[in-house]
Amino acid sequence: MSECLDLENICQRVREKSASYDQYNFSSHFDDLLKAFFDLAQEYDSLEDFYRICVAVPLEMTGLASALYLHDEKSGALCLVCDSNKGVYSEQQTAPEGVVLSREPYETGDCYLVPIYSKAPLDFQGGKEQEECRVSLHCGQREGCGRVLGMYSVCSLSDLGKSDRFFFSKYSNRIGYNLHNRLIALQNIDHLKFINTLVMDIEHNVIVPNMYFRHIFNQLRKKIIELGNLRDDISEVAGSDKDPGNCATFLVRCDELRADLFSYHQELVKHHANLSLFLESLFRREHFEKGHLVLHPKRCFVEKEIILPQLEHYASRLRSAAITVERPRNMLEEEFQILVDIGLLSQVYANLFSNAAKYTREITTREGQTRKAVAYGRELYNDFPEPGNKGVKFNVFTTGPHLSEEEGHRVFQEGVRGTASTGIPGTGHGLSFIRHVIELHGGTVGYEATSEGNNFYFILPVPLV
Repeated sequence: MSECLDLENICQRVREKSASYDQYNFSSHFDDLLKAFFDLAQEYDSLEDFYRICVAVPLEMTGLASALYLHDEKSGALCLVCDSNKGVYSEQQTAPEGVVLSREPYETGDCYLVPIYSKAPLDFQGGKEQEECRVSLHCGQREGCGRVLGMYSVCSLSDLGKSDRFFFSKYSNRIGYNLHNRLIALQNIDHLKFINTLVMDIEHNVIVPNMYFRHIFNQLRKKIIELGNLRDDISEVAGSDKDPGNCATFLVRCDELRADLFSYHQELVKHHANLSLFLESLFRREHFEKGHLVLHPKRCFVEKEIILPQLEHYASRLRSAAITVERPRNMLEEEFQILVDIGLLSQVYANLFSNAAKYTREITTREGQTRKAVAYGRELYNDFPEPGNKGVKFNVFTTGPHLSEEEGHRVFQEGVRGTASTGIPGTGHGLSFIRHVIELHGGTVGYEATSEGNNFYFILPVPLV
């Protein structure tokens, strides 16, 4: 017996385990089954292969058919994921009638079902008998307890003695332990992927646009210098015999400076409001807790509350590029509210208008007129996302040469940029971000070539109520 105090608790558990194994008195055949299970669980990395191992090992070593049912947190249903008849199911299969989530083993039909715990309940703790563990089926965890991840089914009952049933209750505990660790590992990987994507979102939608502050600050500095020069000029004239008519000139210059400073102040206020909206929608606590973007949907008028503020934000850049903005007539007159995350959908339009400022090109129309324009609008879309439902298609059109057919199919993928982007700053993340946000809303994105340019669109479902 160990005398090391640091090892005392663990050594006590070793002694309890040793005593338990004597009580279990598993046959060498079952011992070999557990060894094969643990060896193969370490050999194969994917979750699907682990499912296969859970049913394949008993099948090969005992000839017993089995099935693995897991609780789906999204739907709340118990689903068949793998069995010894078909292997892994590519599509979700709801558990048949009679197969339900349970804290205790039970029989149904010709099968024996055992709960799969994320952490098996302990019968003993520190040598003292523990109270019966009250385990939540779907959530929560206590010391010595776990949540029920699913059910393990073994058939047939006529081939299962009392010792066999006891063994499979212990086997399901081994499944649960391995499954829990694998799910945690996958969750951590997903969190890391999400954080990496979120960093790109922040860089693309916050850090790069934030450089516009530097431009405004430089303009403010110039006006402050002009204000100092004006003060010097006024000081030179004051108390002198110079033409008092200079005062009128000074007043004009003061008015011009005041107007410029007020304009820059308004730009700063608008830019700050826009940046704050983007920061709030990207740095929500729920994003980091869940490992993915979490929507805060609200009913809103898309043109008034999202499109026009973003269009105003990009107005100076569009004017600098000599791009005309063509507004639809029907949106404000016929607009209705839809349910969206205002902050994230605002970033969708920010990316579209930013691309418009960079990629819109002048064309010659069929009538021989030149046109360099961006236009937006929307139209009702039938049978979306399912027959009988309504959707609304939002368009942002820009004049210029078409994307190739291949580019049109791939342009919403991460890192993909068209051939027209050569020499233009960008990462190819903007349209990928748009696709991600729209799909979170239950919508879809797309590109289509038109007679005079390119239309980037997305379709969102119209709320049923």
